[in-house]
This record gives sequence, C-alpha cells and structure tokens, in this order.
Amino acid sequence: MRILGIDPGTGILGFGVIDVDKGKATLVDAGVIRTPVHEDDAVRLVTIFEELSEIIASNKPTIMSVEKLFFAKNVTTAMTVSQARGVVLLCGKQAGLEIFEYTPLQIKMAVTGYGKADKKQIQEMVRVILGLQEVPKPDDCADAIAAALTQAQTGKY
Repeated sequence: MRILGIDPGTGILGFGVIDVDKGKATLVDAGVIRTPVHEDDAVRLVTIFEELSEIIASNKPTIMSVEKLFFAKNVTTAMTVSQARGVVLLCGKQAGLEIFEYTPLQIKMAVTGYGKADKKQIQEMVRVILGLQEVPKPDDCADAIAAALTQAQTGKY
C-alpha cells in the first residue's frame, strides 16, 4: 500500500510518500511545495493544487493522510493554512484517494509514543523508523512523513 502524508501550509507544504508492506515502511518520495510570500493567495493555492496533483499522478498513492489544523496563535495563519488544507483535500478526492486526518497529538503518539514530543524527536523517529541516514529536511517534510507513518500504524485501510 502506498500512503501520501501531508503537512499543510501555504508557504511550505510538506509531503511524504511511503510504501507499507507487511508492517514495514519504506520511503518513496518526500519534499516540500513552496510558494512565494509576496504572491496573491489564489495564485499560491493554484501552485499547491498543480504541484500536489503532479506528485499524486507520479507516485500513485491510494491513501492520503493529512495533519489536521489543531490551533494557531495567528488567525491569519490559521485561515491560509485552512485554505491550503482545502486544496489538499480536493486534490486527494479528485484523485480518488481514501483520506484520513490526524491531529498533531495523534501523530506524535503514533510516531514517538509521546503526545508532547518536540519537532526534533519526531524527526529522529521518522529517520529511525524508515532507516534513513539523515533526518528529512525541512521539518515540514518530516512532519508529512510522520502523518503517513501514523496512517500506516493505524491499520485503517
């Protein structure tokens, strides 16, 4: 089974694609989609849509695991991230993917076993679980892979 994990964002959207076979996860592809801060929000959302659609087409996942927006200190940031999440969900549905959503707490628990784990702990566990030489960078990429690993560990397919 192939899972696409997403860490939504407007400026930087992380993605990670893993294959899961008999409980073992293997990294297939990972990275970020970046949009320039000075661009109009609508243009940024189109960029996310087009690039994510290409990632889905080239990697052919069957499941999408998306981090839920839990809270944000800045209302403007929360609004733009929510818009990016909407684009992500649209891309997934248009591609016929089964979509699952997880809170940051659920992802931290699944990957580290500790709901208050920090970014460095999550990154290190992603590296260890996948047997990588280095921690995936930037942290948005590692967070997206963690979302995919969370789906792999839940067994909901």
